[in-house]
Amino acid sequence: MKINKRHLLNYSIFLPYLALSILGLIIIYSTTSASLVQKGANPFSSVLNQTIFWFLSLIAIAFIYRLKLDFLKKTSIVSLAIWIEIGMLLYSRFFTETVNGAHGWIAITVGERSLFTFQPAEYLKILIIWYLALTFSKRQEEVGIYDYQALTRGTLFPRKFQDWRFYSALMVFLVAFQPDLGNATIIILTAIIMFSVSGIGFRWFSGLLSLIVAGSTLLLGFISVVGVNTVAKVPVFGYVAKRFSAFFNPFEDVQGAGHQLANSYYAMSNGGWFGRGLGNSIEKRGYLPESQTDFVFSIVIEELGYIGGALILALVFFLILRILLVGIKAKNPFNSMMALGVGGMILVQVFVNIGGISGLIPSTGVTFPFLSLGGNSLLVLSVAIAFVLNIDANEKREAIYRELGDTLSR
Repeated sequence: MKINKRHLLNYSIFLPYLALSILGLIIIYSTTSASLVQKGANPFSSVLNQTIFWFLSLIAIAFIYRLKLDFLKKTSIVSLAIWIEIGMLLYSRFFTETVNGAHGWIAITVGERSLFTFQPAEYLKILIIWYLALTFSKRQEEVGIYDYQALTRGTLFPRKFQDWRFYSALMVFLVAFQPDLGNATIIILTAIIMFSVSGIGFRWFSGLLSLIVAGSTLLLGFISVVGVNTVAKVPVFGYVAKRFSAFFNPFEDVQGAGHQLANSYYAMSNGGWFGRGLGNSIEKRGYLPESQTDFVFSIVIEELGYIGGALILALVFFLILRILLVGIKAKNPFNSMMALGVGGMILVQVFVNIGGISGLIPSTGVTFPFLSLGGNSLLVLSVAIAFVLNIDANEKREAIYRELGDTLSR
């Protein structure tokens, strides 16, 4: 008896994904059309570009959903993907032009015409989950006996190039060296989540979380004491100095370092509980830079109000919860860690973005999942969703086979 996977699609994940993707297209049109009209460009150009990536995402979901999971568990395939990723990160750092003070975008051109650009750092988010899930799932018996030492081999630093810590640290360093500290932060936190769900004792997760909170507090305190201008002299870190300056007091330099965060506050204040109405934002008309990417949720609140923003967040958290539930229920260690990693990655990205626009943490230039303009981000999120849908269908099918086997043996 063969069970077709199309009958096992998890609609509690797929339908929220569709709803958020379509809502994202509406919000992207709302946040970009006015500025495009001012420039004399087609007001639909940004949303059309995002729509193309969405269709590509749906094709990717259909393809990945049909894949056999054994394909994803081949070390040779993951190793090839890692080396390709390292090569793209190196190329994007040393052979591409800067955008907003950073490298990281590779343009695919035909003649003098650029077809599209992609950002290798975005794809590392899902690659690091895949790589660590495969690596840790192969050591489950050792983890059960030796706890975290089964993953670290009892050493603080890697002693071999094959060590997962070496490859992970190398790729994170290349992302930070772009410099792209926003994506580097998400990748680091995602890797910590993967380490925490690998089967090690819960006390290590709480210990890591405490270290992150303490380290972040000390770093911000240090920057506050020595001054942002002093820290800005550190190589690579200089481009984010303004973000830290805005974090401490955005209204001290409203026309300079604090411009974005201050106008983010204005946008949310303008929205109130019920918003000004879709398309009626004031701040998106040149007052709030990056209103279609990093600060898109500020515009969402201005147009739809805190209630509208809360409903969108509720839908996002529902999607994350359903993804995490797949990981919790999964019997296979690889499947479990993949799903938990994807849910954790999306949760971290939401926290970093909302924390940045609200002043809870320094802004890092991270986009909001599904709603921000960015085809690469949407494609990566869609691939991650596809992995979870495939895993969930396979887990359901295996459960049915086990139940049938038990029934026949009675």
